[in-house]
Amino acid sequence: MVIPQHVAIILDGNGRWAKSKGMPRSYGHAKGAQNLEVICEDAWNMGIKYLTVYLFSTENWKRSPDEVDSLMRLFRRYTKTCIKTARDNNMKVRVLGDPTALAEDLQKSLADLVESSKDNTGLNFQIALNYGSRDEIVRAIRRLATDCVDGKLSIQDITEECFSGYLDTAGVPDPDLLIRTSGELRLSNYLMWQLAYTEFYFTEVPWPDFTKEELQKAIEKYNSRNRRYGA
Repeated sequence: MVIPQHVAIILDGNGRWAKSKGMPRSYGHAKGAQNLEVICEDAWNMGIKYLTVYLFSTENWKRSPDEVDSLMRLFRRYTKTCIKTARDNNMKVRVLGDPTALAEDLQKSLADLVESSKDNTGLNFQIALNYGSRDEIVRAIRRLATDCVDGKLSIQDITEECFSGYLDTAGVPDPDLLIRTSGELRLSNYLMWQLAYTEFYFTEVPWPDFTKEELQKAIEKYNSRNRRYGA
């Protein structure tokens, strides 16, 4: 069986999962964060080299203030925990998205996480936080345009490969497989440039219930498809 090098996941269904159990949405998000640690280890043991997960989108700020505050508290705890997890598991962490909208203490924690794990050689774990693909592309265009104005880049030198180097995922191979949990059938502004030739797998299983066995099912489905680039 061919194991995809890079798997991207939209971690959906935490709130609905919690509601189905008569619990607050925050409970679902906490359980989802716990499950993420398990799946990271499972993914690496299965041979996956890159795992990119969608934690918080640029549109998620529109949720209720209580839920956003709860998520930010969770991210603070998760980031601190992830520093130890990354050290113990030799995991290299990268953050996608625009951190400037986040509180300064969370920005610092994320920067510490990235710095402390930069030399690790295990799973490449990418966290999309305050991330939106359109926002990423606009930010990339601004940096590219600035380099053109400053004479660092010629317009004739702009290619797809060149532009990819200005994205948050610069230097990382595009995902081979995208998984979205909880039954939704849309990209939700996630990695739209990078997913051009990615295989999609949608499952009804909510993220807190997503297991190693469910990941295996997604990879088996990936293997059943005839991947033909440009078709």
